[in-house]
Amino acid sequence: MRPTAESAISVLVALTTCLSTIGLGACLLLNPIWVGFEQSRSGVTDVTGYSDEQVQHVTGSILSDLVFGPPDFDVSVDGAPVLTERERAHMADVRGTFALAGLIVLAAFAVLVGLGLVRRKRRSYWLAVRAGAVLTIGVVAVVGAFCLLFFDQAFELMHRVFFQAGSYTFDPRTDRLVQLFPDQFWFESAMALGVAVVALSGGVILVSGRLAAGSADQRSGEGARP
Repeated sequence: MRPTAESAISVLVALTTCLSTIGLGACLLLNPIWVGFEQSRSGVTDVTGYSDEQVQHVTGSILSDLVFGPPDFDVSVDGAPVLTERERAHMADVRGTFALAGLIVLAAFAVLVGLGLVRRKRRSYWLAVRAGAVLTIGVVAVVGAFCLLFFDQAFELMHRVFFQAGSYTFDPRTDRLVQLFPDQFWFESAMALGVAVVALSGGVILVSGRLAAGSADQRSGEGARP
């Protein structure tokens, strides 16, 4: 294969490794156990006036609509809807962004696995996987440092990029959406996501390094030495 094509494939492997690792890290936190833990730390029951069981019911319904659909977000407590029409409309927008991000990550993972099936015996493949994991740690370090120092600005910038202006601003005194998922929840979840992705990337670096050392072309190269 020509050097330019080999380089292009290596870049593709590195990028898809990065996307796949970040996506997997996000999936690890997108579950009722983590969400409930963070809501407890954020004092959601005190702010909303809901019981622990009601918070779990409401949150479970919102997560289910977000991940599995349909994106109605029409959960109620004692017959009263939890979210207003405006909050439900925003969550429907979140669902669309979430679905698009999920498709991108799944496509990246499919490409990574497909190339792996064809090139798993090549040292260059595993070196590219390792490079992608290193790239991921670099991205997390830069983004994480920015979020740590300027979280409010980063959170606002992310919403401006993905959502229409004015559609995502809510009053924490009255709107349940931001009471259920307050700033502390998002800040600590973002930090936990960074830790999870770095840990996953570290594992990928170790495994891919060993597989690169034991690849078929590496062994053949060693056998040719005097």
